[in-house]
Amino acid sequence: MVNTASVKQYGLYVDGEWIETKKEMNVLDKYTQETAAKVSVAEKHHVDQAVQGAKQALKTSFSPYTRYEVLMKVAELLVARKEEFAQVLAIEVGKPIRESRGEVERAAQTLQLSAEEAKRIHGDGVPVESAAGSENRMAFTVRVPVGVIAAITPFNVPLNLVCHKIGPALAAGNTVVLKPAEVTPICALKLAALFQEAGLPTGRLQIVTGDGEQIGTWLLDNPDVNMFTFTGSPRVGELIRSKAGLRKVALELGNNSATVVHSDANIEQAASLISQKSFNNAGQVCISVQRVYVHQEVYTTFIEKLKEKTQQLVVGNPMSEETDIGPMIRLKEVERVDAWVQEAKSQGAIIEVGGKANGSFYAPTILTNVKDNMKVCRQEIFGPVVAVAIYTEIDEVIARVNDSEYGLQAGLFTNDLSFAMKAAREIEVGGLIVNDASAYRVDHMPYGGVKNSGSGKEGPKYAIEEMTEERIIVLNL
Repeated sequence: MVNTASVKQYGLYVDGEWIETKKEMNVLDKYTQETAAKVSVAEKHHVDQAVQGAKQALKTSFSPYTRYEVLMKVAELLVARKEEFAQVLAIEVGKPIRESRGEVERAAQTLQLSAEEAKRIHGDGVPVESAAGSENRMAFTVRVPVGVIAAITPFNVPLNLVCHKIGPALAAGNTVVLKPAEVTPICALKLAALFQEAGLPTGRLQIVTGDGEQIGTWLLDNPDVNMFTFTGSPRVGELIRSKAGLRKVALELGNNSATVVHSDANIEQAASLISQKSFNNAGQVCISVQRVYVHQEVYTTFIEKLKEKTQQLVVGNPMSEETDIGPMIRLKEVERVDAWVQEAKSQGAIIEVGGKANGSFYAPTILTNVKDNMKVCRQEIFGPVVAVAIYTEIDEVIARVNDSEYGLQAGLFTNDLSFAMKAAREIEVGGLIVNDASAYRVDHMPYGGVKNSGSGKEGPKYAIEEMTEERIIVLNL
């Protein structure tokens, strides 16, 4: 990595070397819209070199305890440089600085969890001797690395979601070729420097930056990639699955997260958590609350409290300690969100709060009088907009939550145990969060969806299961 003038330049990280290419791309400061850094753009031969280097690195021993040591060291370095990484997140994502510090802390914890799991990978005894004719045999299973893993990560959580792929992959003994999002690659490249400092063996981690569609195609076309792990849109996820063939694929895709507020809920708590978890990171989170269904008995009270709490949120410079909501990732995304909101308004929705664009910002927006077939309810808006509707019956609201092509997580506020248990059985999601919003997540829980929200699980323990193969060993004694 080389500094030139005030704009930092970053190269590719291939086989332990920083490679600068002729072609570069600009990474913008999402608040000022000025160039914050220049990043090298990989060509096909760089991607092929990265994959081959990763394949070769598998031949060098990397014991579970050494994996533990390296991952723990990187976590320590990350904690020591929390403010540095938080400022990068605030610049390249537009994420408020307080929220950015939280992401750095979570990323360090994800690496710590991965480090611990590196020492816990194990198989099981299999009683083959119980089969007739196998009385003199014994068997056990071991879990072995899948090999070279191509990891493709999104813009919205570009440090912690990178750690959710790199951490478990390395802990399991694999090698990784990482392709971070074009608009937010800096944290990933800085993280690679920490791995280098921590003594990660050469070739275990490769990072190629550039056009996502082109690099993704080159990775899919390379037969030496053994697994793909992707977080992003359903459209791209479906493409990866269709082209990956028989290779392993783990996909964390989209959602239009629903949260239900029942008549017996703590309305103050529900309004506070939904306001917070609808608009953090400008709503650009897969599990951000997008649809809220409120029982008719508490609807009026809930709406007033939600409006009150939303209007208290501070929109502004992500570097300010007071800011709750920063800019969106691209100007065209602001335009898209506004178009969806205005379309809903033209179809009868009421804008209770917000509904206005201001440059790269979109005001936190509450819509009421919405219909389930509106775009703001059916598709993933990925912006600071929440649509609130009324329901009367439990079976009705469960059916409406399930009336979606997505199924990542949902929230339910209730003190009725029978409703909570019925929802746990019947709501079609990977995770149901009771007495919190859909956006609750801690890094060691299993995380993943159903339907068009993807397949496979994140969370280091669960990701390692995805990133290893089970092999049986049978002894004839």
